[in-house]
Amino acid sequence: MDYFDRFAVPHPSPAIYASMVAIGLTMIAVVAGITYFKKWGYLWREWLTTVDHKRIGIMYILAALLMLFRGGVDALMMRAQTAIPDNGLLDGQHYNEVFTTHGVVMILFMAMPFIIGLMNIVTPLQVGARDVAFPRLNAVSFWLFFMGAMLFNISFVVGGSPDAGWTSYFPLASNDFSESVGSNYYAISLQIAGIGTLLTGINFIVTILKMRAPGMNLMKMPMFTWSILITNFIIVFAFPVLTVALALMTMDRLFGTQFFTMANGGSDMLWANLFWVWGHPEVYIVILPAFGIYSEIISTFARRNLYGYNSMVISMVAISTLSFIVWAHHFYTMGHGAMVNGIFSITTMAIAVPTGVKIFNWLFTLWKGKIVFTVPMLYSLAFIPIFTLGGVTGVMLAMASADYQYHNTMFLVAHFHYVLIPGTVFAVLAGFTYWWPKMFGFMLSEKIGKWSFWFITIGFNVTFFPMFITGLDGQARRMYTYSESTGYGPLNMLSFVGAIGLAIGFALIVYNIYWSTRYASRNISNDPWDARSLEWATHTPIPEYNFAVVPTVDSTEAFWDAKKKGFKLFGGKVEKIHMPNNSGVPFIMSCIFFVWGFALVFSMWIIAIIATIGIFACMIHRSFEKDHGRYISVEEIEETENKLRGAK
Repeated sequence: MDYFDRFAVPHPSPAIYASMVAIGLTMIAVVAGITYFKKWGYLWREWLTTVDHKRIGIMYILAALLMLFRGGVDALMMRAQTAIPDNGLLDGQHYNEVFTTHGVVMILFMAMPFIIGLMNIVTPLQVGARDVAFPRLNAVSFWLFFMGAMLFNISFVVGGSPDAGWTSYFPLASNDFSESVGSNYYAISLQIAGIGTLLTGINFIVTILKMRAPGMNLMKMPMFTWSILITNFIIVFAFPVLTVALALMTMDRLFGTQFFTMANGGSDMLWANLFWVWGHPEVYIVILPAFGIYSEIISTFARRNLYGYNSMVISMVAISTLSFIVWAHHFYTMGHGAMVNGIFSITTMAIAVPTGVKIFNWLFTLWKGKIVFTVPMLYSLAFIPIFTLGGVTGVMLAMASADYQYHNTMFLVAHFHYVLIPGTVFAVLAGFTYWWPKMFGFMLSEKIGKWSFWFITIGFNVTFFPMFITGLDGQARRMYTYSESTGYGPLNMLSFVGAIGLAIGFALIVYNIYWSTRYASRNISNDPWDARSLEWATHTPIPEYNFAVVPTVDSTEAFWDAKKKGFKLFGGKVEKIHMPNNSGVPFIMSCIFFVWGFALVFSMWIIAIIATIGIFACMIHRSFEKDHGRYISVEEIEETENKLRGAK
């Protein structure tokens, strides 16, 4: 019995028991379904062992959608709990666990993989490459992220969730104040997923810098590719800081070191500084690719080339640089002097300038454009005013003296949702809809998509705008209940109604995928949006090798010029193409990483040592493996090309 007590949830509730049952039934249903339809072999050959960047991108997006609904359930629970005064739906401990997992899941396991998924699918196509620089490493990146996410998510039903907030501040995350293994899950699962993200950053920097099509110099790259390049530089510089911080956290919790204690030379503020040195650039890791998505979509559906290409690039570089020197604005109230607060206040407000440049460039692109109001364009247009409101409130929070009033209130919660949801969630939904036909060979329903857009946009504003008001009235964030005399009840109920609207909007996205998969026409062109960049120059569905002949580029919009001005995009001859072989090692190694992480969470040292040996064994196997890939013959390429041309 002691053995099973070790894995018990310390604060069980009916919701947690229901989650256990739901997870168990879901796993049984998945295994039974795959077995019944005899898909184990297909699953292994085509997906679990794939190194194709397009399939890896689709798996990232699928995982992100699952995490969107996982984090969305947490959000609904929080809004339901605070909808009325003195509500008993959740107790204080359960509420702490819910808002902690909500933040981690939405930022690290939803926004990040959604961005990386679109990056995987689109970036090699936009630069005219046949794959990423390191295909096997790309598979390792995905499976490490996925296993990190799964390890974090089982915490809710095995051992208990982290409860110190998504920032996991010390001393709250120490063994003294967080006695369960929840914070162990936090430290180790984020380590595993973070290693995968760091590998992705290296992979895509090399891909973009070394594998661009002939003629595509840096100032001829599509804006989305530019945003991805800058984002991955931020990843490479920022994620090692998180890795170090989590390693120190793990040592404090498992081995009794005192890096973040108030005694023996430790400092809880060391954690706050390390976390936000990574955490604020992390905001731009998910925002800058969104800016790239909006640039592609606004240019496409305004039927105009992007205004101010050079200034857009310069502004992104400026944002990425400033993102590393604003971190202390997250703790103005924690004892810094006026000089330090003043410096970080100035740098925080300065970051609004290059962001404003981008807003005006999008507006000038729209000016006198022939705007087509597709679903991706609607998200892009809604983003501009909503994100601007989030940015203006950010400047308010940047003023150190005013932040003493705003800090730790619902005003801050409203601000960062007004930045992150239009700045990232709207963008990935727009990009998901925009590139869907290139991924799957058919269009999502515009009618259902527009219904979803309106529910999400209206529901979002109804949910979060009241928080500006309650925050200015003094409602603290992370407060799980309040008395009727505070007067917060009506606006919190309004927020809950808005959250239901958001839930309906996201449910409609799922229905749209189902309806379109069953009924949408497969007879679409390779370029259904009349787009401008190279990913639309290849076939739909995309062949394994992407391009039979590597394109030659002579402008920032080579595909558009090829369509409208007769520029010759494919001038070479078909030759045999080298492609990598699939491999099961990345998946197997990630499974061992999962076991290693689980063993560390519960201090099962023998299993952890065995798993460590297994991880190194996989690396050694790869070091001695003689796998030089394979060639696709000219005959096979021509057969594939003729088949794809005939399908259109």
